[in-house]
Amino acid sequence: MSAPGGLPAPSAPPSYEEATGINVNYPYPYPAPDPGPSTKGTNPPPYVVPPGPAPNPVAVQTVYVQQPVVFYDRPVQMCCPSCNKMIVTRLTYSSGALAWLSCGGLCLLGCIAGCCLIPFCMDALRDVDHFCPNCKALVGSYKRL
Repeated sequence: MSAPGGLPAPSAPPSYEEATGINVNYPYPYPAPDPGPSTKGTNPPPYVVPPGPAPNPVAVQTVYVQQPVVFYDRPVQMCCPSCNKMIVTRLTYSSGALAWLSCGGLCLLGCIAGCCLIPFCMDALRDVDHFCPNCKALVGSYKRL
């Protein structure tokens, strides 16, 4: 049969089984296993594991990694690196760059009669040192400027 115009009629493509070469007459795509000699009533030989070398004891060491502590103008709870105890730091205040700059700024504004010394009395303008209350070691500082 030919299509109009003199060209042959297109045929349907082959089926999947025909394209892959699977025998469509065979019920299973894989051959059935051979039953072999009858082994009914017999137990397989026991599986014996050969003894291996004795494992060496492993020493376990626990390592605690401490997160870096950020110091501000408030006491911090931490583990002291000097005495390894859990502490809350003791604070001491010292005059730093911000206190001196504030004093200089007040002098420039005309506060010469003693008002320029006010920044040295205010903890909010001074640097903070954190000490361990147990071993008195310096554990950190907070600089205002």
